[in-house]
Amino acid sequence: MTPPDRHRFAEGDREAVYRAIHQRRDVRHFRTDPVDDALVYRVLAAAHRAPSVGFMQPWTFTVIRSPQTRARVHDLYLRERQAAACFYDEPRRSEFLALKLEGIREAPVNICVSCDPTRGGTHVLGRNSQPETDVYSTCCAVQNLWLAARAEGLGVGWVSILKTGELREILGIPPHVVPVAYLCLGWPQQLRARPMLEEAGWRERLPMNGVVRLERYDGAPEQGSEASAMVAAAEAEVARWEAAADLA
Repeated sequence: MTPPDRHRFAEGDREAVYRAIHQRRDVRHFRTDPVDDALVYRVLAAAHRAPSVGFMQPWTFTVIRSPQTRARVHDLYLRERQAAACFYDEPRRSEFLALKLEGIREAPVNICVSCDPTRGGTHVLGRNSQPETDVYSTCCAVQNLWLAARAEGLGVGWVSILKTGELREILGIPPHVVPVAYLCLGWPQQLRARPMLEEAGWRERLPMNGVVRLERYDGAPEQGSEASAMVAAAEAEVARWEAAADLA
């Protein structure tokens, strides 16, 4: 009888996939070394192989190298960063302003990943009930890009503190197209053992037993149960990956 796991990767290949997932970081500090075009397009090819509802492939990747364009986006970021600071009281406001949350001008490549909700025509298989799955599919492309970049030793930083209307104007994005992710891509100065916001004390990693549910949304694994033990073992495996990382 054919074994059910016949499509499983070899152990070393599996380890590489999990390593990319567990050691992926949101990078803000970049070296100025250039990134070869062939490598950029190799990463974009991985992004373009992402899954999409109805195979609509709604994404578009705008590659930005121009210092002038990046300077305009950076100015937009600075304005929005100052506006976002108003939502916090002290000392949280000062902590927020002290965080480096972008590498727009330092990273040699910026990529805007956008979503065209009209791609695929008026009817896309599987999208009638949840039309927002076009954006969800685009996020899958972002994740593919990020993991491929990590495997290549590249860093990626997602800049979300940008007004999409002004970003559309800067990049010539049509009104119906949704800018989903503005990414900085380049060689990282370093890769942190833990996410930057976690290291900075801004937020803590949620435990898995707080986000895993069994059968129903209110069906959390009971303390001391077999499911709870397996969740704890999975978390320990992730901790092993992070502790073993050579990220300096």
